[in-house]
Amino acid sequence: MELSDNIYNRQVNPDQPKFKLWRYAGLLLTYKCNCSCEFCYYNCSPHQNGLMSVDTAMGAWQSLKALAGDNAKIHITGGEPFLYWQRIQDILQAAKKEKLGQVDLIETNGFWGKDQKLIKSWIRKLDELGMRRLKISCDPFHQEYVDIEPVQRLASLAQQILGPERVLIRWQEYLLNPVKMKDIENDKRQGNYVSAVSKYPCRFTGRAGGRLAELVASEPVESFASVNCKSAFLGAKGVHIDPYGNVFSGTCSGIILGNVSKTALNDIWRRFHPLDNKIIKALFKRGPVGLLESHKKLDYTQTKAYANKCHLCTSIRRLLFDRNIDKATIGPPECYGL
Repeated sequence: MELSDNIYNRQVNPDQPKFKLWRYAGLLLTYKCNCSCEFCYYNCSPHQNGLMSVDTAMGAWQSLKALAGDNAKIHITGGEPFLYWQRIQDILQAAKKEKLGQVDLIETNGFWGKDQKLIKSWIRKLDELGMRRLKISCDPFHQEYVDIEPVQRLASLAQQILGPERVLIRWQEYLLNPVKMKDIENDKRQGNYVSAVSKYPCRFTGRAGGRLAELVASEPVESFASVNCKSAFLGAKGVHIDPYGNVFSGTCSGIILGNVSKTALNDIWRRFHPLDNKIIKALFKRGPVGLLESHKKLDYTQTKAYANKCHLCTSIRRLLFDRNIDKATIGPPECYGL
C-alpha cells in the first residue's frame, strides 16, 4: 500500500508529516501472566485472561502483509505467551501453511526454563516452525516473580541451539548480575525499581502508569502544556493487537484504534484519521493536557507531579474508563486493571 491510500494523508499538504505505514504488529497472545510487574504496559497478571485465536492471528498477519509487503514483521508477546505453548505452535503452523513468512520474535520471561530437556524440545520446535529470534525479559521487575536460574538456563541453552545472534536478552546486564528482588524490604525494592527505570526508561502506561510512575514523578502538569502526541500517532512504526482483536498504536495501550475481528488491519490503517475521534483528536492536537481540558466536567484531581506525558495520559484515561466515557476507544478493561 502507499501513503496516499490513507484518508488523512490525502487531506494534508504535501509538506506536512504523513501517517506512516505500519510495518510491525505485536500479537498480544494473552493478558495472563505469571508476573504482575510494576512496569507492565498492559496490566497483565495471573488474574487476567484472554487467548488470541488462530484466526485472529492469521487475519492480522495477512493484513499486515497487505500493508507492508516483505517489510512486515510479526512478533508474539503477552502477558506470557509460553503459558499457552500449544497456541504458539498452532499459530506458527498456520502461518507456515499460509506461507506468511517467519515470526520475527517471540517474547518470554523465561519462567519455563526449569527443565533442560523441555527447553531443548521447545526451542528446537520453534526453530523448526520458523521463529527468527527469541527475546527473554530479564530485569528487576520480572525477577520479583521469576527466579533467575531458569532464565539463565534458558538463555544459555537457547544460545547454544539458535546461536547468540538469535537470542535477545532484555537486559543482558541483569542476566549477568541479577538484582535480588524477593524477600527484601519495600524501600530496597522500590530503590531497585527507580534504578532500573533510570537506566532503561519505560512507557508509563498500564500498570507502569501507577505506583512506578509516582516513584519517579517530577514534572507538574504545566510542563506538558505544549507537548502533543501528533508524532506518536503519525510516526508509529506498528501496532499491538490484544487477544480480542483490539488495536493499539505502538505501545499506547488502552487507546483502541479499531478491532481486527471487525475490520481488517490494512483497512483500519487506511481509514485512520486522528481528527475523527474525540479522544485521539485531543491527544493529537494538544496531548494529555488537551485531553484533560476537553473533559473539564470530570473534576479530575491533579497530583503535584508526573513522570512524563504518558503518566498524565494514563491517569486521565483511568478516570474516563471509570466514568464509562467512550468505551469504544478507552478500553479494554484489562488495560485498566480489571
